[in-house]
Amino acid sequence: MTRASVKGKYEAGVQAASATVSVNAGDLKLKATCTDSTFVNVRSLNGITLGVEKPGFFMIDYDLPKKAARFQFMSSAKLAGKQLKLTYIHAQKANMTVLDGNLAFDPSNKVSAKYSFASASGQLKYSYVHGGGGITFEPSYDFSNNSWNFSMQKAYGEDSLKTSYETSKNTLGVEWTRDSKVAGSFKVSTSVNMNTETKSPKLIAERTWNFEI
Repeated sequence: MTRASVKGKYEAGVQAASATVSVNAGDLKLKATCTDSTFVNVRSLNGITLGVEKPGFFMIDYDLPKKAARFQFMSSAKLAGKQLKLTYIHAQKANMTVLDGNLAFDPSNKVSAKYSFASASGQLKYSYVHGGGGITFEPSYDFSNNSWNFSMQKAYGEDSLKTSYETSKNTLGVEWTRDSKVAGSFKVSTSVNMNTETKSPKLIAERTWNFEI
């Protein structure tokens, strides 16, 4: 039996939708993504991306209309007896090269850093899990705009609720996630820019279905 999954995404703010189909092939995962623009003009191949992934090692996506690839490589090592994970991301024609790393001191404390070569700036984040996995606090500092961001996440069995605040954009965010091995997973997130007069929320919904073929 081969495991497959279908992921749908809808972003109300830009009236856009997308769907991703992934199929396991041995230790690899094959993916295909399309958007609502794909069905407007099929011959244009708009919104179609093909990809291959080996979880924990690499991920390669190829955008057909742009004829551009996105590469992501992951590795891990021991640093002073602690687990260090590194991720390198490069996107052709997007002027994006990012190096991301995180160091876990123990199950409750982790530090991660991200550096963008294009903007020559980065982000530093500290993650603390309180009460044996109950609540996660994550303050972070963005060097590109010299601002702090804060988030707090609480797990309730299969459900997870996360609140966040971006000081540079004065934006509040709430995210609800459910991850079920039987029914798949879904995520609903909303954010509000407090600087705007209308303060209308931006809504994004994602749903994943898992099945055997």
